[in-house]
Amino acid sequence: MINNNMARDYLLQLKNVSVSYVRGKYAVDKVDADIKANTVTAIMGPSGCGKSTLLRAINRMHDLYPEIETTGEILLKGENIFHMNPMKVRRLAGMVFQRPNPFPTMSIYDNVIAGYKLNGIPLTKKEKDEIVESSLRSVALWDEVKDSMTKKGTFLSGGQQQRLCIARAIALKPEVLLMDEPTSALDPISTNRIEELILELKEHYTIVIVTHNMSQAARISDNSMFMYLGELVEYDSTRQMFTKPKDKRTEEYLTGVFG
Repeated sequence: MINNNMARDYLLQLKNVSVSYVRGKYAVDKVDADIKANTVTAIMGPSGCGKSTLLRAINRMHDLYPEIETTGEILLKGENIFHMNPMKVRRLAGMVFQRPNPFPTMSIYDNVIAGYKLNGIPLTKKEKDEIVESSLRSVALWDEVKDSMTKKGTFLSGGQQQRLCIARAIALKPEVLLMDEPTSALDPISTNRIEELILELKEHYTIVIVTHNMSQAARISDNSMFMYLGELVEYDSTRQMFTKPKDKRTEEYLTGVFG
């Protein structure tokens, strides 16, 4: 049952979310967080603290591995994703990975609409053309590739490939865009373009991004989570967290005592 009042306040809600790879040992431990629509939320913390594990729980990627157990509730527009069809969840919560991963055997055109084919959603040629163009325009890639649509996605530069992957994710018109260190494999110029793109995309999507780069979090996020050893230590506006962190562990991480 969708709680419309809560859905209006928060597009995404994590309630007591835990993830374990081995029974009794938690990679993510009892995380609670409410995320408003059209915001960028950064998840920070040292390697192995559960950032990516938490991100992947949001679109039920852990379902693909039977040994991984996820408990708690994740509400998307007030509806528990664990009561939804997993394929629907992945349409509503698109994922962009650390390294650009266009499908290597597919053309640029087919990469963008791959989600429709994988989900068995029929489209007319006109609908495909419109989705491909609008998605590529949304990531500022249309003018660069419009004359190369039949070439493989791997023909593009690293930064272009990542924008193609973002176009592929938003082609399905998701509610949430999940990004797992999307710029870590890119050069500074490409990183800057992706960061600018994220700020533009938040007008239409709610974005949750895992990042090791604290400067990046400060530049692009509205709110930040700091995780340590699977625990959500602190969750606040990015400005507040970076200027007056409430927890000593957050302060030590932000000042480079550990990381």
